[in-house]
Amino acid sequence: MRMRRKKHGAERIAACSELLIEKGERVIDAFPDKDKPLCLEIGCGKGGFACGVAAAHPEINLVALERVADVACLALEKAKSRADERPDNLRFMIADARELTELFEEHTIDRIYLNFSDPWPKKGYAKRRLTHADFLKAYRKILVPGGALIQKTDNENLFDFSLEQFEAEGLRVEYLTRDLHHSEFADGNVMTEYEKNFSSQGMPIYSAKVIFE
Repeated sequence: MRMRRKKHGAERIAACSELLIEKGERVIDAFPDKDKPLCLEIGCGKGGFACGVAAAHPEINLVALERVADVACLALEKAKSRADERPDNLRFMIADARELTELFEEHTIDRIYLNFSDPWPKKGYAKRRLTHADFLKAYRKILVPGGALIQKTDNENLFDFSLEQFEAEGLRVEYLTRDLHHSEFADGNVMTEYEKNFSSQGMPIYSAKVIFE
């Protein structure tokens, strides 16, 4: 379902400009402490995960990428409203994941998070899935050697597709689980808005961590 256009969206985004990285800006320059490992969430939605991870891990810098401006508006406002409870290590970008190699310098990202990405279930849309080989090749360019990708999804078909793509690209699967919340990997897990909803309904969460060596 398409989100209703936000009233005064552009003005609301501009009011959060201190948290926004514009296209063409050098990403690392947006953070006060440039020596921290740089992480990236692709498709941050309303920003719950990004805010949670930034607060729980002050030792990293996190970029939360969102394609839809009206959704990014909500995430920016959420982060701004929580300024007193998070370190200054979270920034947002409004851009498409297909632009990653233009937005980020090579081998600068330590970790990528893919949380409940659109499964694009129709066969003809496979190339749009964020774990398709084309995207994995782009991730390899921006990740540091040994960098990681962590995926969470409620869609088993997307998860199985992802595992096939990881294997085809020669990626090492450090862990995988088909029921994250009842696994040994649940400790320290920061839930997204979708995840809280799915979990409350008893739906399993599929997750994997792969290493780009």
